[in-house]
Amino acid sequence: MLDRIARHIEMRCSVACRVSAKTDIPEYAYDERRCQYNSTTILKHLIGCCPDDVLGYLGVTHVDLFVPILKYVFGLAEMEGRCAVISMCRLRPEFYDRSPDLNLLEERVKKTALHELGHLLGLTHCKNRRCVMYSSVRIEDTDIKRADFCPTCSELFTWRVDTCVTVHGFKGSEVQG
Repeated sequence: MLDRIARHIEMRCSVACRVSAKTDIPEYAYDERRCQYNSTTILKHLIGCCPDDVLGYLGVTHVDLFVPILKYVFGLAEMEGRCAVISMCRLRPEFYDRSPDLNLLEERVKKTALHELGHLLGLTHCKNRRCVMYSSVRIEDTDIKRADFCPTCSELFTWRVDTCVTVHGFKGSEVQG
């Protein structure tokens, strides 16, 4: 799955993407009261270990994520930063009492990854429900989106990638599971 996410990022972003070594479940972020993992804590950890030469560093996990003000999140990104985290937990059809479907899971993960990478490059939520930058409050929001940007977000995303590569010399992105 991580390799397919990396290939999708490469094709859409026109930057190299590598998959780094697998890490352990982020027990340091577990909240016993909520039985979930604090995505803000995980994001801070990722920021501390982000390689200097990457445009974006994306952590992918299977644990259920939250931020203190919300019941759950599919992902979280450092706005105009370099690190993001996404979870496959609530993207799995089985979470909603449906049969496992790897194709649906992969499509949801690609959308969520691209959405969070958009935030890394400063893109905010889009009003176009089909744009990958539309806010996903429910899984149905993710399902209705395309795995790509609307024309406006696409132009901004491409401009931001080009600027980061040219000005800062970033080489690409990295996905860590």
